[in-house]
Amino acid sequence: MAPSRRYCRCDMIFLSGCLLLSVLGFHPALAKVCNDYTRHGLDNNWYTRDGEKLPIMVLMPMNESALMSSISQGIEPAVQLAIQHIRESRQYSFSLITKIYDTECDNAKGLRAFFDAICYGPKHLMIFGGVCPSVTSIIAESLEGWNLVQLSFAATTPVLADRKKYPNFFRTVPSDNAVNPAVVKFLNFYNWSRVGTLTQDVQRFSEVRNDLTNELEKADIQIADTESFSNDPCVNVKKLKDNDVRIIIGQFDENLAAKVFCCAYNLNMYGSKYQWIIPGWYQGNWWEQANSTNCTTKKLLTAMEGYISVDFEPLSAKQIKGISGRTPQEYEREYNREREQKGVEASKFHGFAYDGIWVIAKTLTRVMELLRHKERHDTYHNFTVDDREVGKMVLDVMNETNFFGVTGQVMFRNGERMGTIKFTQFQEGQEVKVGEYNAIADVLDLINNTIRFQGVEPPKDRTFVRLQRRQINVPLYSILSTITILGMLMGGAFLFFNIKNRNHRLIKMSSPYMNNLIILGGMLSYASIFLFGLDGSFVSDKEFETLCTVRTWILIVGYTTAFGAMFAKTWRVHAIFKNVKMKKKIIKDQKLFIIVGGMLLIDLCILICWQIVDPLKRTVEEYSLEANPQGRDIAIRPFLEHCENTHMTIWLGIVYAYKGLLMLFGCFLAWETRNVSIPALNDSKYIGMSVYNVGIMCIIGAAVSFLTRDQPNVQFCIVALVIIFCSTITLCLVFVPKFVTMRTNPDAATQNRRLKFTQNQKKEDSKTSTSVTSVNQANTSRLDGLQSDNHRLRMKITELDKELEEVTMQLQDTPEKTPYIKQNHYQDVNNILSIRNFTDGKDGEKSLKNHLEQKPQAQWGSMDPSRISRGPLEDINSPEHIQRRLSLQLPILHHAYLPSIGGVDASCSSPTSSPASSPRHRHMPPSYRVMVSGL
Repeated sequence: MAPSRRYCRCDMIFLSGCLLLSVLGFHPALAKVCNDYTRHGLDNNWYTRDGEKLPIMVLMPMNESALMSSISQGIEPAVQLAIQHIRESRQYSFSLITKIYDTECDNAKGLRAFFDAICYGPKHLMIFGGVCPSVTSIIAESLEGWNLVQLSFAATTPVLADRKKYPNFFRTVPSDNAVNPAVVKFLNFYNWSRVGTLTQDVQRFSEVRNDLTNELEKADIQIADTESFSNDPCVNVKKLKDNDVRIIIGQFDENLAAKVFCCAYNLNMYGSKYQWIIPGWYQGNWWEQANSTNCTTKKLLTAMEGYISVDFEPLSAKQIKGISGRTPQEYEREYNREREQKGVEASKFHGFAYDGIWVIAKTLTRVMELLRHKERHDTYHNFTVDDREVGKMVLDVMNETNFFGVTGQVMFRNGERMGTIKFTQFQEGQEVKVGEYNAIADVLDLINNTIRFQGVEPPKDRTFVRLQRRQINVPLYSILSTITILGMLMGGAFLFFNIKNRNHRLIKMSSPYMNNLIILGGMLSYASIFLFGLDGSFVSDKEFETLCTVRTWILIVGYTTAFGAMFAKTWRVHAIFKNVKMKKKIIKDQKLFIIVGGMLLIDLCILICWQIVDPLKRTVEEYSLEANPQGRDIAIRPFLEHCENTHMTIWLGIVYAYKGLLMLFGCFLAWETRNVSIPALNDSKYIGMSVYNVGIMCIIGAAVSFLTRDQPNVQFCIVALVIIFCSTITLCLVFVPKFVTMRTNPDAATQNRRLKFTQNQKKEDSKTSTSVTSVNQANTSRLDGLQSDNHRLRMKITELDKELEEVTMQLQDTPEKTPYIKQNHYQDVNNILSIRNFTDGKDGEKSLKNHLEQKPQAQWGSMDPSRISRGPLEDINSPEHIQRRLSLQLPILHHAYLPSIGGVDASCSSPTSSPASSPRHRHMPPSYRVMVSGL
């Protein structure tokens, strides 16, 4: 006996080295050495004998101090119950014998248990078990060298799904990755296409997360954020919230789950807006045992309310009798009775262990049938089979497994169990099953009315952004359009009035053709309001781009037509009334048309270049999100359509600069002619007021329109009102006075032929402004005559000035005193000066001469005779001297009066000796009025 033991001890050392070589990939000789050096109670003819006891190696931790030992203790009753049911079924010609080897969830001890089973145990056909992932993966990697197949009932680690590394490994329990297709199916059911993941930084969870990522990408589900944590998850939970993740898939154990939900409570990431999906394999009431946070149990339960947990189904819910002839519920009652007799806790894997024993029984039965069939058909009757061939047959038969067990339909796909995944929801402190997923049929079956969301509907997977166009309010558009139509009707009425009365003197003198241009420009400006109120809600994107160009052209051309006509008329008034040189000034309408045409030509050049080089296009400007008061999960992102191009600033700068300079010049001309007033016929004053109105309103409108760019209703209202006010006021100022005059006094042009105009003297100017008369083309001949008379009178005044200066010098050299003139003499002089009104220059001159020839002679005859006999001093007052002085004083008085009829200024006379410098003549008013006939 002693030599045999020493021999076996040496063999163990050899086998340890061989196992290490098998792990490294050197397999061939290992099984042969073990079989040669170990005594077995089973030879290669085991498949030919009925009633044979077939040994099965069971590897699991049994020591109570070992990790996951509670699972194994609850498994043993299920395994014994399965062997008993197999024996009772009488459908199998063999009986299974299980020998449990304690791995203690330790790699070294697990390897030792496996070596002992190989060396000292019987020849095992299969290996059953494997609970601890680390021990199971080491042993499963070497199975190919031993020609053995392992079937696990509790190893869920995803790493064992690698068929290249673990080709001989199977499991009746679904892996952790098996829940991922179920989760994807659940997400698709509620149309959740945007999720986030929160994963504990452990290999087991990382592997599940990686596989889930692949499944989500296949299903075209967006992963908004992926967060991993080691100990404190609050920072990562905060990142999920910042990224607006609403559907959160968690992969963490129950110890960190309490911390996660505590963070979720503090960050308000629970309730109707969020949905948590976590693993479902936590122990019962795990939140009470794992709560190591500063959150109370009440806070945790509040944050946990409504979470969905996903895990495999331990027992099928279907009332179907399986391979054992029992329903899952009947089996469960028997299992509970057995474990209660042994005094052990239930294990969630007991159903998979029970079905695993049946898988082994069916597999071995099928292998025995295949071997017997080969033996019967062996021609040479010397059929033998080695371990490699048996192992290959077991592997093939396992892949063909298909039966209904207590855990549902038992099938394998590449060694992985195609099981059933259940969904449970945490409702009011307990988990309630709400549905299940059948991996074989790829069907999700949710139980009706069991899922209870905290909102009226399932939470949204994101804050849905609803694009909302900022558009013109329809009532506002309707009101302004109605006002615009009324304005256009008014313009049409003015146009009819102007055309109908174009030959009337009142209308004819105000240039009716230019007035027609003002009306046309106003009508085009009115029309642009309709186009500015149209946006993407009324027209398509392509039509909107066309609209951008059309309304720009209409507004610019309309503005230039109306303002250009007013500008041209204001310029004509300025050119006539500011004619200082008193030259003949005749400006016909043809010249005004040329001015307006030139402005339009410049506009067309700018617009054509703009359209060709950089045309206007539709652009969309999006604004920051706005909360929707009607839905918590819906945010509104306003957007606004604009007409823009690449160099919009440059083109607008060109247009504004050109129009601005033109407007400033027009305002200047209007200011210069502000005091020109021709009440009866001409409309220059109203044209000037219109230019002011257009200038001020355009400046205000452009500024406010730019500031309200983001508010289309306000912008449209401002632009429309500016256009309406400008056009309406301009048309009313130009045509309403004419209309009123035509209604009240239609013959005013023929009855009042004396036209007046006034120019107030500027405060800073010491000279009096020259007042002239505006003429019409029909009265040019009369104006020429008046100008000739005026020129002749000026020449005569100059001659009298020279004569006056000579006489004054002679008087200064005479030692005579100032003469005394009687009161009646001054009365005669006043009578001469009272001649103020006369019809024309020639009549006035004749009247003045006749008065000078007749009046003095009468006066001389009435002189006191006593004065004739006086001395030399008294002789100064003699009739001869008085007549001489009057001949000198009257031209001086005449000289002082001439400025009032367009002659030289009174200030041109001699400041020292001229009688005009006397207080009597300095008392002249600052403004003068002239009555000119013939217009």
